[in-house]
Amino acid sequence: MKVLGWVFVALMSAATLQVNAATVYKWTDEKGVIHFGDKQPVGQKSESVDVRSGTSRSNSNDDRPSPQEQLKNLEANQEKSEEAAAVTRKEEAAQKQRAKNCEIAKKNLETMTNNARIKVEENGEQRYLTPQEIEEKRNEFNAIVEKDCAEQK
Repeated sequence: MKVLGWVFVALMSAATLQVNAATVYKWTDEKGVIHFGDKQPVGQKSESVDVRSGTSRSNSNDDRPSPQEQLKNLEANQEKSEEAAAVTRKEEAAQKQRAKNCEIAKKNLETMTNNARIKVEENGEQRYLTPQEIEEKRNEFNAIVEKDCAEQK
């Protein structure tokens, strides 16, 4: 009995689909008035009209985020941009500082290499660096040049 009920429901559903799919004809009479009908007029030239139901199709706009979500996304993107710009500024400042350190280290290394006697002032007294101190300073400036100048190449 249940099967018969389901068959009846299926047939009724198919019948309603057939009613919705009925053909509509469009024609113009001798006075220029446009007519529509479900039966083709006798002796008149008519054309079949594609009839659609009143329900709309699913729009792809349903996938779009709401204005609040769009605003949140925009604010998040702006924050990321500002953070990236801040990081870039810091990197540029660090690069400039390294370039400055490189130039100073090169000049100091040149001074250590070319001048035999180097005078320094400590605690208000002047003295000359020993050859061992000169070599230590030269190694120190070489390390700075290797570290800071290597990134500029």
